[in-house]
Amino acid sequence: MRRLANALLGRNRNSEVPADAIPGTALLWLIGSFALLLLPQWNRLPWWLIAACVVLAGWRWLAQSGRVRLPGRWLRTGIMLVLIGVYMGTVQGRFTVDTAASFFVLAVGLKWLETRSARDFYVLFFILVYLAAVNFLFQQDILWALLTFAAIACLLVGLQILNAPDLPGSLKAGWKRLGLLMLKTLPVVVLLFVFFPRMAPLWSVPLVSGEARSGISDTMRPGDISNLAQSSERAFRVSFGGSIPEYRDRYWRGLILDYLDRETWRQRDREPFQRPGRVAVDGGVGPLASNQYDVLMEPTDQRWAFSLENSIAVSDNVFDAGEELFRFRRPADSPVRYRLAISPGQIRPDSELSQAARDRYLQLPGNGNPRARALARELAGQYSPAQVVNELMQRFRNEEYYYTLRPPAMPNDGVDTLLFEEQRGFCAHYAGAATFVFRAAGIPSRVVVGYQGGDAGAGGDYLIVRQYDAHAWVEVWLEGQGWVRVDPTAAIAPDRIEFGLREAMAEEGSFLENNLTSPHRYGDLAVLQWASLQLDRINYHWQRWVVGYQGQSQMNLMSRLPGGIGMKELGYITAGLVGFALLVAGLVSALSMTRGTRQDGFRRVVGSWHRLCEQAGVPVRSGETPVVLAERMAEARPSVAESARIFARTVNSHYYSSASTRQADDDTRRLRRLLKTMKRQLKRNQETASRMPKHD
Repeated sequence: MRRLANALLGRNRNSEVPADAIPGTALLWLIGSFALLLLPQWNRLPWWLIAACVVLAGWRWLAQSGRVRLPGRWLRTGIMLVLIGVYMGTVQGRFTVDTAASFFVLAVGLKWLETRSARDFYVLFFILVYLAAVNFLFQQDILWALLTFAAIACLLVGLQILNAPDLPGSLKAGWKRLGLLMLKTLPVVVLLFVFFPRMAPLWSVPLVSGEARSGISDTMRPGDISNLAQSSERAFRVSFGGSIPEYRDRYWRGLILDYLDRETWRQRDREPFQRPGRVAVDGGVGPLASNQYDVLMEPTDQRWAFSLENSIAVSDNVFDAGEELFRFRRPADSPVRYRLAISPGQIRPDSELSQAARDRYLQLPGNGNPRARALARELAGQYSPAQVVNELMQRFRNEEYYYTLRPPAMPNDGVDTLLFEEQRGFCAHYAGAATFVFRAAGIPSRVVVGYQGGDAGAGGDYLIVRQYDAHAWVEVWLEGQGWVRVDPTAAIAPDRIEFGLREAMAEEGSFLENNLTSPHRYGDLAVLQWASLQLDRINYHWQRWVVGYQGQSQMNLMSRLPGGIGMKELGYITAGLVGFALLVAGLVSALSMTRGTRQDGFRRVVGSWHRLCEQAGVPVRSGETPVVLAERMAEARPSVAESARIFARTVNSHYYSSASTRQADDDTRRLRRLLKTMKRQLKRNQETASRMPKHD
């Protein structure tokens, strides 16, 4: 039993603290950087995985302080198998970039249980650098980017402390050295960012994982959009080359719902399956013309794009899918920028409606909502289709219908309940009910889902469309006119269409009532709104000019430079920049070597110490720090322990501080004295051992 307990808890001869153990301060920086790198993924990772990472890293820190022991091989194996089992049960066979990244985080967490030596520190250091790169797959806002860069800085500081743990002021010197290094490399990084050719990969794996995202979906049930209206997350931003359309004209079409299944509207024809292919190219294609607009859309994991009426595609990462809808060639699993143009004179391609299309847009369930059907028959018997539409809109205007974010439940015959009893609903309620009545009256009609509105960003340079701008309206087919937009919300609550949801809900007080942390809920706090808009502007330009700096954007920038720079010229420029940087680095290194000739004496003394250690039976290991070597020397030859430790601290102080030439000479003389002292101590120890009587 004792042997089993020792195996589980790591109590064996191999579990002793290694000679190159990780200093506590360096380990703390490593754990701190791991915590920072987990923050950008907190809303993506399952809660148990975050908790496991915290427990495993905490276990390692408690082991460092001596409060607990690191687990032995069998216990580590058991922990690993349990966590992998929980992971497999969570992902349920799905394999995407998202699930693979989650497994990588789990592996990093497990790595803490076997991090004992400086070598393990280096391994974990490079793993965490890779984790920092993984973060950019899921979070690309500037604040998250700064947090990731801060985590990398903590890693580098921890690396410096690992190699000079006993150096006075090592933390301050480490940050100073890191800042100087960044300043030296920043010009090269900026130039390579601008000129390195941006070529799209041949293929990629989508990030779509089934994770819930805020946004419209391809089904609409009563109440769906009213729930979405409680979210202030961004849907997309829009920049216009000319004048910005009036608020009431900002109808952003996304998809058409043409099939009613009981109380649920959905698409009759589902989006076709798309295999993972090439990443969609960037939508930046030069300066905006007066009729063009750029959309920077947040990830939706869907293929639909949003557009104004009478738009045509300009960028080649979207295509016209018919019925004035636009689609991406693969799901939008990351922020995507595309460009469209408004063509007011565009002729609608469907001048007449085929019988198949007419049947499609007249479909209704076989029964249900008898009073709405009776109303439709009554209107159809008295009026033409256009007059039926007007009569229903007049009914919405003149009778006491209310637009509310707190609609009552209407489980049975929802259209009848809405139109004749409750008379309280949101846009989805009224759009669905109107479409039902129009179809029952023999008028082809469909529900269109998208967004309506958009508020000006800081400076008025662009619009911000948020999730609470989600909207549903109706399109009816009228002979000689084609598809015509009809919006019941405009008849019931014109303030919603003219000014936005905040104004429409001012009296009810239900705007973002369930979202207490959103700054947009507190519209009367001018300072908060200003700060929110300024931060959004910074993020917008970061996304547009840094994250979105893709092939087309690069070519657009290069076309403004003299000489007509193309992809081949960019390759030459990049090679030249790299060559120039290497040349400068070589010159600096040569100058350092020339300046370091004065320090040859110092290096010779250190080399002599290494040879002395070898002679004393303590081989010098590759990459070993002076402090670790001194500790091994002290363990093997206790008579020189104090001298070896002082020697190592002097070497660290010399290499990790900006010493003057005079100080360097003083260090060299001190090391020589210490080296002579260690030789004398070893010699005396040998003489004492030789004079001791030998016993057979």
